[in-house]
Amino acid sequence: MDLDSMQRILEQSTAEGRPIWEIVLDADVENRMTTREASMEKMRATWRAMVESAEGYDGDRRSLSGLVGGDGERMRAYYADHESIGGAFLGEVIAAALSMGENNACMRRIVAAPTAGACGVLPAVLIPLWRRRKIPEERMLEALYVTCAIGSVIASRASISGAAGGCQAEIGSASAMAAGALTYLQGGTSRQICHSVAMALKNLMGLICDPVAGLVEVPCVKRNVIGAMNAISAADMAMAGVESRIPVDEVIDAMGDVGRRLPVEFRETAQGGLAVTPTGRAVKERMLRRKTQRSI
Repeated sequence: MDLDSMQRILEQSTAEGRPIWEIVLDADVENRMTTREASMEKMRATWRAMVESAEGYDGDRRSLSGLVGGDGERMRAYYADHESIGGAFLGEVIAAALSMGENNACMRRIVAAPTAGACGVLPAVLIPLWRRRKIPEERMLEALYVTCAIGSVIASRASISGAAGGCQAEIGSASAMAAGALTYLQGGTSRQICHSVAMALKNLMGLICDPVAGLVEVPCVKRNVIGAMNAISAADMAMAGVESRIPVDEVIDAMGDVGRRLPVEFRETAQGGLAVTPTGRAVKERMLRRKTQRSI
């Protein structure tokens, strides 16, 4: 089965009375000509790598540019010592998103979900929830299969690449995947999962990709935070019965169209947005001077 339509996945889920994750698992078995057991073990390895990356965060590390590092630790210290606005859970989500984005910038092992630049969104919402509620690992694997359905459909109908579709294709896609996973873990129906995906994508539609100095650091790391927070709000809305007035496949198609229409300056070229602010230009010049000095 080709995972190219959330509506078709929903229809199959409804007709067969099976959850989305089982449909995706069967598709993986068929497409990769593997076994259910092998597929599950591969997903288990992915989940454990994600957890290990989160646990291996080091707040003392800095990226080579010096732009990124330590913010995950700062966030944890803040919500531990203060009554934060969002409370301890949201504080941990923010800290986890920052930490994983910093891991990527500092060349640590991460799980691209769906890309390296958006690697902080999924673990930021899944790992704190898993720890807090002591959710069985098998159920977390099922949630990851749900994210695979969402990511596959977006990649097929639109894009998960910042260079092709702007940051909406990276953080937006990751946020939609996270929203679907959260909705599943909350006991949501397949239809509610689709609504959460649609709402998460709509909220970030049009988000440009404007990395300062061409590095996946600023504003990329902090955008992982907004992707995670957006996923939580979309999942909660879906669980409350709030629905997207535009069907999920149409939202994905619209995102793809917006991405194709984005000027090249806003598609990971570092030629627009924050990258061309006075400070952004200064950072680029500093990096170029440093690179020249190393080559002499």
